[in-house]
Parts: sequence; C-alpha cells; structure tokens
Amino acid sequence: MNNPSLHTRNMLEAEVAQKNNHTGLMAAADPLRIAKPYRDDVIALVCALFAYGNAKAIEKFLLSLDFSALDGDAESIEEKLKGRYYRLQTNRDVTEIFKTFAAFKKQHRMEDVFLKAYRTRESVLDGLGELIRAFYDINPYRSRGYEFLLGKIPSRNPSSAYKRWNLFLRWMVRDDALDMGLWKRVKKSSLLIPLDTHTFNISKELGLLRRKTYDFKAVLELTETLRGFDADDPMKYDFAIYRLGQSKKIGGSSMPDEREQPMKATHSIAPRRVSNTNPSPGKRKA
Repeated sequence: MNNPSLHTRNMLEAEVAQKNNHTGLMAAADPLRIAKPYRDDVIALVCALFAYGNAKAIEKFLLSLDFSALDGDAESIEEKLKGRYYRLQTNRDVTEIFKTFAAFKKQHRMEDVFLKAYRTRESVLDGLGELIRAFYDINPYRSRGYEFLLGKIPSRNPSSAYKRWNLFLRWMVRDDALDMGLWKRVKKSSLLIPLDTHTFNISKELGLLRRKTYDFKAVLELTETLRGFDADDPMKYDFAIYRLGQSKKIGGSSMPDEREQPMKATHSIAPRRVSNTNPSPGKRKA
C-alpha cells in the first residue's frame, strides 16, 4: 500500500469539503449534472456509459437525447433518437442501447439484478458482470460501438478499468450532496475508483498511486490507498481528485479535459432541442 503524506490527505479532505456539493458539481462540465435531476438509475446509466471524451462534448450529447424514449417501443425510440450519434456510436448503436434498456426496465430493477451476484462476496465486479450479462441477453444486436458502451463481462482478472461502470456505481451508492444515493443495499466501502486519465495522472503525482499502467490493477491499488483514508466511504475522494486535474490546479496544461480515452473517435454531434419532458439541469458554467 502507498503511504501518502499527511499534507496530501489533509489537502484531499479540504477538496472534498469544497467540491462534493451542488456548487462544486455545477462549477464545470460533468455528466452527473445531466443525470442527477432525473433521479433515475437507467437514465443515469446512459449518462455514465457515454461519459468518455471531452466533458463538455459529453454534456452536449447527453442534452441532445430525449430520455422519454426509454419508456417507449422500438418505433418511438427510433423516432425520438433520429440522427443521434456520438464518437464511436452510430445512430443504430444509440437506438439499440435505448431499446435494450427500455426492455430491461419492463422486466427488472437494476439494483436487484446487481445484488444477485454482489451479495456473495460484496464484489462490485461480480454485480457488474451480472448486469452486463443481462443486458447482452436482452438484445442480440452487436457492433463495435454498442459493445464499447456495455463493455466486456468481467473475468476474474480483468484488464479494463471499468471506469464508466464504476462512475455509475458511485452515483448510485454514495448518498451525499454530490451523488444520488438511489441504491441503498450496496455498501459504499465496496466501491472501486472510476479511474480515468485525470485521476490516474493526478494520483501518481500526489503519491497515491505507484503503478505506471492504466489498468484494473491500478484501480485496485488506488482504491486501497483511499480506503486507508476512509474505509467506509473511499470514493468520496474521486470527484475531488478528478476536479484537481480538470481545473489544472495540479498537473498543469498537460492534462486535457478528458474523462476517458476511447480507442479511436469520430466526431461529436451538434445537439438538437430536447423534449419538454426532460427536466432542466440548471444553469451551467462553461
């Protein structure tokens, strides 16, 4: 385990106190700003799975979506999402992921499916495996962009950091002024760090992480370091560490405004006017 200085720990505690609230969230682009007003785990999952690339571009895309499509049939989903695509995802990929989640909502509650596998070892990786498997079982559609969104069913020793899934779980499980806390039966202590390029580089600079490779082993190492600070709620530090990189408070100009790097990206889309069924996330600062 790493042994960061007392100064580093105190600095992070101060950042948590300052950033883990509504004001901290609204200070700069973040997909949680779009997801949070809905208080809905399926909408939150859509927002989390598309959370790769430039944070402002993520928000722009998410604001272009009509989430009421998740309550419709295949035809209405295709109509409401006409022309929507994002980076690796074609319009077909976007509509198919909505069809998958719409069908899932009619049959299951997401937390229940997660808990079936999570309970045995209190392993979030086991729970994620159960969820990802359920989504693949619902819809036979496959493509590079669609499978990038859902990810692989985790193996015993995964290489992927599962950043977007762990981000979703942080939103669902943590219950403070920042996160949503919609899931009440998963322990905060079992969460894993949503490791993105900001968090990875800043954590190395702060002495929180020694591993040089961005992978699942780095997720485990950094998570254990943060559990040493707060065993009950280690992921309370995630947003503060990310903001340190995004704001260039630590890391300087070498840190681009990226939440996660895809293999290769196409262009992002221009938004369309959103249906009035979507609640406004409030005024946002650029």
